[in-house]
Amino acid sequence: MDKVPQLSIFFPFWNEEKNIENVVKKAVPVAKQLALKWEIIMVDDGSTDDTVKIAKKLALEDPNLVVVSDAVNRGYGSALKNGFSHARYDLVIFTDGDGQFDFSEASRLLSKIDGSDIVIGFRKKRIDNPFRHFLMNLLRIWNLILFGMYFRDIDCGFKLFRKTAIDLIKPLKSQGAIITTEILAKAKRKNLKIAQVQVTHYSRKYGDQSGGNLRVIVRAIRESLVLWKDLNYGRG
Repeated sequence: MDKVPQLSIFFPFWNEEKNIENVVKKAVPVAKQLALKWEIIMVDDGSTDDTVKIAKKLALEDPNLVVVSDAVNRGYGSALKNGFSHARYDLVIFTDGDGQFDFSEASRLLSKIDGSDIVIGFRKKRIDNPFRHFLMNLLRIWNLILFGMYFRDIDCGFKLFRKTAIDLIKPLKSQGAIITTEILAKAKRKNLKIAQVQVTHYSRKYGDQSGGNLRVIVRAIRESLVLWKDLNYGRG
């Protein structure tokens, strides 16, 4: 595959001190292979461990690395919005900063961007506990009922956007995990072209997942109902 002219890459991190250096250092050679001009934005969502300290150290070693940090933890949606707002280039790709994806598979998404506005990954085999699988299936039903849309793996943390597509779906309001539903629901309303690509999912080696946390689930339900109201009453 030929290199793309420009590529913004970002990773959302929250208390990922054991993952951030490995994730970023693995991504740098891939970025060099994929794009003529590139940047990697390390988005910290109010970590209380050494995530920010490590991110700043990495940024000092390479001018293509950028740190964006919130003083407090605001949620996954807030981290993604920070990544989008700081991205400088025409193509923007993100994947989760927990090491559960292989960033070299970004080439799979880029190979589908011609003729598409957004390319989203779907996990061939999701390496999660049964409760997370249960929540994923509930989310599929929930999104079909509320928003009339179905994607194979809507909350897969590996997505590629044209910056023009991001501009069309702004403003994004969700602070928590429902941000991916908001992105795709608004993209559907704008008739944007969305491609789906298979990616590999790996087990988390370090740190804890928060997606099955009751507080996260309640927040997602509340934000999805607000999103439905906004979309159906002219404010979304």
